[in-house]
Amino acid sequence: MKIDAHVHITPPEISSNWEKYAQTEPYFSLLSNSRNNKFASAEDVISAMEKQKFDKAVVFGFAFRDIGLCAFVNDYVIEKVKEFSGKLIGFAVAPNDKKAEKEIERCYKAGLKGVGELFPEGQEITLDDTGAGYITDACKEYDLPLLLHANEPVGHSYPGKSNVTLRQLETFAANNPDLKIILAHFGGGLLFYETMKEIKEKFKNVYYDTAASPFLYDAGIFRAVKALGLCEKVLFGSDFPLLPPDRYFCDMEIAGFSEEEKKLILGKNAQR
Repeated sequence: MKIDAHVHITPPEISSNWEKYAQTEPYFSLLSNSRNNKFASAEDVISAMEKQKFDKAVVFGFAFRDIGLCAFVNDYVIEKVKEFSGKLIGFAVAPNDKKAEKEIERCYKAGLKGVGELFPEGQEITLDDTGAGYITDACKEYDLPLLLHANEPVGHSYPGKSNVTLRQLETFAANNPDLKIILAHFGGGLLFYETMKEIKEKFKNVYYDTAASPFLYDAGIFRAVKALGLCEKVLFGSDFPLLPPDRYFCDMEIAGFSEEEKKLILGKNAQR
């Protein structure tokens, strides 16, 4: 079972007229104006999955600040998950708004299996005790994993690289020990700190995905995953349509994973 755990889909109504939505959504505008930006429909994902020989994909819409726009892209995800039953696993998006709990409940009842990818800075979600309370309460109520954008604090700049710190992510995980958290983009490097006993203890329910790693790290990141014994905590995510899955395979081969370790990362962890 091969599962791509980080895939973006966009309703055609938005992708064909994105400039309109960018006028009122600063973070969406920032990312959409990037030279690397691409939009994909659910049909594009299905086609890519067949080409890349993946069995399932975890798909989600853009996490807007506006709850109405979030509901709109959630409706698209719900519709396509039903249309491509067994192929797509849907996640919901929501801002940290008092209406978020009801929106997440609605999506859960419609068959979606998680929440994310959320953008703490882009959606003005603070990662303190109360800053994400509406979202975390709903995730805990329905036992849904939460996928958060994370980025490394050093290195080159790029659209979407935020000022959210590793300390804030650590605090968020420590304050929510019963919440399954997936930190995108290798957690901004936070996984390296699992060599610290106190972080490893706090992060029992924290996972990492590989999204965009060819833009961020060389193959050493996968060798580090193996060396640190974290193969059971890493989920393959392509960040499609930003990158296709096969952009990652060469780096994974260089890492020297066993067949079982590759199966864990490429699907079994996500399936579990």
